[in-house]
Amino acid sequence: MSKQIQVHAALFLVALIYGSNYSIAKEVMPAYVGPFGLIVIRVVSAAVFFGVFSRMVTKERIVGRADNLRVILCGVTGVAVNQLCFFAGLNLTAPINAALLMVIVPVVVLVFSAILLKERVGKRKVSGILLACTGALLLIYNSRGESATGNIWGDLLIILNASSFGMYLVLVKPLMQKYKAITIVSRIFTVGAVLVLPFGFQQLFTPDYSTFPVSIWVAILFMVFAVTIIAYLLNTWALRYANPSLVGAYIYLQPVMAILIAVGVGKDVFTIEKGLYALLIFAGVYLVSRTKQKIPARAEAEV
Repeated sequence: MSKQIQVHAALFLVALIYGSNYSIAKEVMPAYVGPFGLIVIRVVSAAVFFGVFSRMVTKERIVGRADNLRVILCGVTGVAVNQLCFFAGLNLTAPINAALLMVIVPVVVLVFSAILLKERVGKRKVSGILLACTGALLLIYNSRGESATGNIWGDLLIILNASSFGMYLVLVKPLMQKYKAITIVSRIFTVGAVLVLPFGFQQLFTPDYSTFPVSIWVAILFMVFAVTIIAYLLNTWALRYANPSLVGAYIYLQPVMAILIAVGVGKDVFTIEKGLYALLIFAGVYLVSRTKQKIPARAEAEV
């Protein structure tokens, strides 16, 4: 399997995981665990896992003041602000609103890539993002139900989350040229865990966990291992081989995955219109992926 296929497979799996997270997270909060308490469970668990795994496998150190400062910024944007704003926003607004607003991520990535990484923004890349954005907006708009209500503060928090995550994708890219993915992820989650703990400490100990049904425990485990550990690791690994714009463009696949999952469990119906909108999204991602990308010298090093 070629490296390009592996990258697309990894990003597709991330989109599938994130697409399912919108509905799963709403089942857990706020009825069982508050949004910030859920974040502490996710981030601290991931920090411990990545920390132990990194020491066992790589034992790699991040050197230099500039790289360590960038790691801290990645922890702030990619974990702390990203997670706090997403779950606080999702707790207030409807999942469909959150999915809609997350499509601004590639736009943020494109802007910061041009400013910070001096990445060339060609017509093909812009066209691909616009095409994918159009498909995503049409898909989400036509999937809204009468019960899907939003909240202005929740929507604003999702926008801040999307902007923070877009900045993270750009900030972490240079680190991926020098270090292994597991090293980077373990450090940024350590930073993130320290920052989110004060926000969710009280909510963490409020619930009576003994009363949780099995389905809620499964949902929490999914959010810890799939949404947090696997998705972050795959996303970070993919950045070693792809530019941030491609990784950001896969955000547009999340609503597709969300609707396919809903169809699978009988909560939505697949139509020709939805299929056409999905094709627009895939076509847009394809255009973005067709831009020339430089594979770094250390790119062949595995996680």
